[in-house]
Amino acid sequence: MKRKEKNPDFSRTLGRIDEAIIDVLRHDGRITYQKLATLVHLTASPCQERVRKLERLGVIRGYGAFIDVQKVSPGLSLQVLVAISSQNRRTAQKAFEACVDSCSQVLECHLISGPFDYSLRMHCTDMKHYRALTEVWLENEDLCIDKLVAYPELAVVKHSSTHHD
Repeated sequence: MKRKEKNPDFSRTLGRIDEAIIDVLRHDGRITYQKLATLVHLTASPCQERVRKLERLGVIRGYGAFIDVQKVSPGLSLQVLVAISSQNRRTAQKAFEACVDSCSQVLECHLISGPFDYSLRMHCTDMKHYRALTEVWLENEDLCIDKLVAYPELAVVKHSSTHHD
């Protein structure tokens, strides 16, 4: 997984209207410029210019669809915490990040602080599939995985603002 460079703090340069545009697009990326303009109290042309500016700045990175993973690929969703051993730590982190980046079962990977180094969101066909996958990781000496702790998801209580029901 590639780490992002530190992003400039756009929150100080974004105005109230930019923030309103972002809020609307976060919930409805398919809205027309005319409807968006009405909601943020602009005409269509200046609204479109502001959206394009937000895209150029990288504030708006793209648009997409919200996919129900369980309908497309029924199975087991898990939150997995991973600790890398302290030997060859930086080399092991790079190897681990490359491994999860190429693994389609890993939906998200976050570098975290605390007793664990990574938090993963995974989707496997079942627990047997998860065990087979993680056993390969544990046997790979380049990854230096010290500990894996998995928490199967029972239900999603609240989606992030970028994921709808």
